[in-house]
Amino acid sequence: MSEFDVRMIVLSTDDLDESIQFYGDTLGMPLKFRDGAHFAALDGGSVTLALATAVDHPLPGKVVVGIKTADVDAAAKAIEDSGGAIVKGPYNDAHERRAVVYDNKGNGLVFYSPLPR
Repeated sequence: MSEFDVRMIVLSTDDLDESIQFYGDTLGMPLKFRDGAHFAALDGGSVTLALATAVDHPLPGKVVVGIKTADVDAAAKAIEDSGGAIVKGPYNDAHERRAVVYDNKGNGLVFYSPLPR
């Protein structure tokens, strides 16, 4: 089994309410979590579909894949060593250790690991 677990796809939106309604009504995805007017997580089955405004989006305007891993720092370094780039991090936010990176083709990734409680 891989040490990386693709858990989330983050899409950009400029109107969170409208996007939540669109995915709920069109695809029947229930809301799992909402953080004000900036971020929402929808139940996409095996993967969470996240909607984020520029306030909370790691790379506004891009589709970003969220990958859970036990070692955020090593993952970010591996990306950089293989021709990608670290955009931000690794760093701790309120709930997790994160790194925002581009792969070698410019695709956005966020590596994350929950912080101990």
